[in-house]
Amino acid sequence: MREQIIKRPRTDTTHHRKSPPPAEDENDGGSKEGLHLIHSLLIAATAVDEGNSDSALENLAELYRTVSLVGDSVQRVVAHFADGLSARVLTRKSPFYETIMKRPTAEEEFLAFTDLYRVSPCYQFAHFTANQSIIEAFDREAVAAGGGNSGALHVIDFDVSYGLQWPSLIQALSERATPANRISLRVTGFGRGPDEIRETESRLVSFAKGFRNVAFEFQGLLRGAKLVNLRKRKNETVAVNLVFHLNTLGGDPVKISNTLRSVHALDPSVVVLVEHEGYRNTTSFLSRFMESLHYFAAMFDSLDDCLPMESPERLGVFERDDGKAISLGWQDRCLMTASTWNCV
Repeated sequence: MREQIIKRPRTDTTHHRKSPPPAEDENDGGSKEGLHLIHSLLIAATAVDEGNSDSALENLAELYRTVSLVGDSVQRVVAHFADGLSARVLTRKSPFYETIMKRPTAEEEFLAFTDLYRVSPCYQFAHFTANQSIIEAFDREAVAAGGGNSGALHVIDFDVSYGLQWPSLIQALSERATPANRISLRVTGFGRGPDEIRETESRLVSFAKGFRNVAFEFQGLLRGAKLVNLRKRKNETVAVNLVFHLNTLGGDPVKISNTLRSVHALDPSVVVLVEHEGYRNTTSFLSRFMESLHYFAAMFDSLDDCLPMESPERLGVFERDDGKAISLGWQDRCLMTASTWNCV
């Protein structure tokens, strides 16, 4: 049990803050239990922020007696955040530290990613919106060039994420092509490691073989590598895909600026931007913790299948900035926003 692994004798009991027992309410027990778990988690986070590891571990041990990685959405998100707090206060010699910090294998990571993609409407929304913008830009340039639906498309994806976004684009292009007038699609994708790049290339090449009127090429690059062999071809539409990429830069203004300079240098026809909503680049640990907790609580809640289709609390899509962007929201929380841009 996790609480047994991390629990240790306290050396200072003076400043230990213990959360009160959950209030009993027959009609609202689940809601009050969830609030109690969040309250206990915030007490542990405050202790971590103050450097009081004994108090933090005591509160985390108490939390682990209640939460579960296979429980309801509140229990799951609290369990994951409790693991994160534990990793901050435990030493590397702790067996529990090794357990929660152990990186998944390439196969485990791929399966987890595909499972999340399958059940989460968030990622499907992001990819559908991005692909629609890319197709519209391709169609505009193909018509302007006088080639009807013929032409070439080059997508530069700054975070390829196993290429799950691109099968639907391949299919959409195939519907615009003919056996005598094939469409060329190049995807240059940045991945986090060689395993991800190899898996992505294998999946996309295999899928594209089923569409003979689409000539498909894939070039995989490790994140941080220089862009090479990206000279624009004749009648080629260049699209830059920044789906969730800027969120991975940790709010670092230098990294963001360098990325945008690289994008501008490519002179793309369209830049697609999808971002997780939230401000997690503040210097305050507690502020980052609270913002992340609110976001992922909404994300975990949205994955639950318990609400009826007609429920007003289900995911909703709405326009922002006078129709220039589209957002996906859950209850009163905006989860992500998609927009398209042109370089000037």
